Amino acid sequence: MTSSKFSLADLLTVLTALGFSYICFLGLNFYSLGNTSKSILNTLLILTLLGGTALGTKVLKKTSRNFKTSLVFELILLTFFLGLIVIFSISPFPHYFHVNEQKDEIQKELIENISQAENLFREYEEYALLRENMYKNKLNSIVNSKRINSSDYEYYGFTFDNISDDLQIQNKLFTIHAELFPSNYSDSMNNNGIKEVATEWLQNAKKTTTNWKSIGIVSIVNDVEKNTNDWKNILVSLSKVKQKGENAEDFNYELSFENVKGNLTTLKKPNTTSTIFAIGTCILMLFSYFISERHSKSPGFKKIVKQIIRPNSTVKEKGNYDIDY
Repeated sequence: MTSSKFSLADLLTVLTALGFSYICFLGLNFYSLGNTSKSILNTLLILTLLGGTALGTKVLKKTSRNFKTSLVFELILLTFFLGLIVIFSISPFPHYFHVNEQKDEIQKELIENISQAENLFREYEEYALLRENMYKNKLNSIVNSKRINSSDYEYYGFTFDNISDDLQIQNKLFTIHAELFPSNYSDSMNNNGIKEVATEWLQNAKKTTTNWKSIGIVSIVNDVEKNTNDWKNILVSLSKVKQKGENAEDFNYELSFENVKGNLTTLKKPNTTSTIFAIGTCILMLFSYFISERHSKSPGFKKIVKQIIRPNSTVKEKGNYDIDY
């Protein structure tokens, strides 16, 4: 029965190359701060180079002809493979391990960033409630003194028509509440209000950070500051709308973000862990090459080397023929 040309050892080579390349992808994705398309292209290049050269050395070793030429190319390809492993083991392969070493620090800083974003809406609602209460007290004060200060009564938009002061106050309070909390601020029914969308994103961000999802964590690092500032700007714009006679400051919430991006983009020298993994993957990728035997017609590695070094010598081979060099 003819044995399969693609053996289990070859499969091990491919799987190991895939694993090594995936770690490189994670390192590249960290370093590029989520430039996924570029990271994937570079990863495919790494996979092709390593997998191709590792399998190529095995194919050249088992060749059934042109032994001298094949050996030269075999050694060149093997050297090229080892050089690639060294290069990729310096970067980007070890970068994934460096970032993981800082996992606790990154998680702590991201959780702090997420927590202050969660407090943003709570602070705004407290601000809005305080404004409504201050406005209500001011309206009651104006109404109580309307007989002695009718100009302020009219300035605040009150009329002496047949509409009661209480109803006018209720209308004004309804207006300020509608301005501070428009329909798109919160929609608990459909969960598509500004507050609900932000809350869901922040909850998912906290879950991703806590569970440390290597790909998702980059998105959180990139977006948490931008999203929080966007939400703050929306709330500030809502607070800028003032009622007649209202003298209130705009909403203000100080934000101070920990710079987590530096933890993802700073390259360092390979550490012990990454070096051990790199050596292990190198051996596994070459396992198929190591266990493959040269073709039965091949004079053998040492004899081929002698042929290359001493091409004018004649070596007696197995069988009833001579080979001239």
